Amino acid sequence: MLPAYVPNSVAAALGGGIPIDNGRNFTDGRRLFGDGKTYRGFFIGVAGGILVGWVQIWLQGVFSLSFLPVQTFLSVALLASGALLGDLAKSFFKRRLGKASGERWPVADQYDLVAGAFLMLALFDLPWLLQTVTLPVLFWILVLTPILHKTANVIGYLTGVKDVPW
Repeated sequence: MLPAYVPNSVAAALGGGIPIDNGRNFTDGRRLFGDGKTYRGFFIGVAGGILVGWVQIWLQGVFSLSFLPVQTFLSVALLASGALLGDLAKSFFKRRLGKASGERWPVADQYDLVAGAFLMLALFDLPWLLQTVTLPVLFWILVLTPILHKTANVIGYLTGVKDVPW
C-alpha cells in the first residue's frame, strides 16, 4: 500500500497552483473539488507514489524481500493514481454535502485512498489485487490506514503544510 499512502502527503507538501476544477461549480452551485485539489499536486503526488513503488520493486530484486508483496509497474501506477482519484471523488461528494475544504469527514477522510486504489486495481489488474490483498492483508490495511493518516496529517500540520491536524 505504500504507493497509495505516499501520494496524498506529496500532493499536500508540493502541490498548489491551478485547481483541477479550474474554479468551476457543479449544477448545485458548489465547487466541483475546491482549491486544494490542483494539477501540480495530483501529478506530483502520483509521481511520488510511483517512485516509492519503483524503489520497492528494486529492493525486492536486490534483496529478495519475500515478506513484501510483489509489486509490478502496473500495480504501483494503479495504487498511486487510484489513491488520488479516490481523494478527488471524496472531495466531490464532500462539496455536494456542503462540507468545506479541510472540514472533517470521518471514515471517508481515512479510507478514500484505499477505495480509489482498490477500485483502480479491480478495474485494471484484478488478478494482482486478488492474489496480493488477502483477508489478513486487508485487515491490516483497514487497521493501519487511519493510524498512518492521522500521523501524516499531524506532521503536515506541525510543519505548516496543512491548516488542520486531521
